[in-house]
Amino acid sequence: MKALTWHGKRDVRVDTVPDPSIQDPTDVIVRVTTTGLCGSDLHLYEVFGPFLEPGDILGHEPMGVVEEIGPEVTALRPGDRVVIPFNVSCGTCWMCDQGLHSQCETTQVREHGNGASLFGYTKLYGQVPGGQAEFLRVPFGNTLPIAVPPGPSDERFVYLSDVLPTAWQAVDYAAVPPGGSVAVLGLGPIGDMSTRIAAHRGAGTVIGIDLVPERLQRAQARGVHTFDLDEYGDDITKAVQEITGGRGPDSVIDAVGMEAHGAALAKGMQQATTLLPDALAAKLMQRAGVDRLSALYLAIDLVRRGGTISLSGVYGGMADPLPLLTLFDKQVQLRMGQANVWRWVDDLLPLLTDADPLGVEEFATHRLPLAEAPAAYDMFQKKRDGAVKILFTP
Repeated sequence: MKALTWHGKRDVRVDTVPDPSIQDPTDVIVRVTTTGLCGSDLHLYEVFGPFLEPGDILGHEPMGVVEEIGPEVTALRPGDRVVIPFNVSCGTCWMCDQGLHSQCETTQVREHGNGASLFGYTKLYGQVPGGQAEFLRVPFGNTLPIAVPPGPSDERFVYLSDVLPTAWQAVDYAAVPPGGSVAVLGLGPIGDMSTRIAAHRGAGTVIGIDLVPERLQRAQARGVHTFDLDEYGDDITKAVQEITGGRGPDSVIDAVGMEAHGAALAKGMQQATTLLPDALAAKLMQRAGVDRLSALYLAIDLVRRGGTISLSGVYGGMADPLPLLTLFDKQVQLRMGQANVWRWVDDLLPLLTDADPLGVEEFATHRLPLAEAPAAYDMFQKKRDGAVKILFTP
């Protein structure tokens, strides 16, 4: 089959690799019909090379059609249409029963002290072959795939793999009071969808902050109060306070993460680490890694006293300096973590099967053949051509 594979920093290629096969009796093989490019894939493209090997298959946002089932699969049959969550979760352990699928005890990567395995996301999360490919082996065939109805376009459902549950959890964790205010930092796929979900769930004032004109315009068209960080600079906090009663927003969602704009010193440290031999770089990142924290610092500055910060952007630093005095003094609540996809499926499916209140059918800015994936990664990283959400057709 054809699959997108990692070969080095900013070097991904569409290669011919062996087809996946049934390995366990509850496995299913899915023929991928649509698969997404996620902002967190760019961390693999740029930073996480020490935890990858040449030939690793990337991608964790696939959907498709069941081609083959293992002998113990009873919940699906060939021809069924399914979305595959990015968490590799069993659905039956204690953590899954608590709705904490990203902490699944069956697939935790204990070697690295991490939570559940993820499709297409490094040795730190199980080195499971990903979904930017023509076919995908999916374990836990009775409990992991999300069955969706035939008929509507893939765009109706593919975001159940990651974007929708991640944004829904980000808003849920943000604890926006009814009619309250929320600021979303970063208007990429997760930030953009978070603004839509926040409005749908009753936020009175939704604020979006970014640097990219096309992303700001896209959010503004849906009623979001947008601020261009390049334009406001150090005055951004004052500007946001002016439309939130002088206090700041009740909640802030950081949808940016470890590769925030600015923070030249931390950026230099990240880049220098990627130049080291993999074994040394991996140890350094695990013990002394530092993220670019511009977005998180801004979130702490923006949020009102007694408010809540929700982190959905990926952070990976082990030695990040945090202003704990400010967090304590402002009585800030902080929630974070990988999305627990299955926890939110019942909330999300009704929004996808009739009307389209979140605008999922128009959410993608680019739909490309998988063969163009290397160029798409470059375009998405450099924020060219209005790229917000890219879908591939294998």
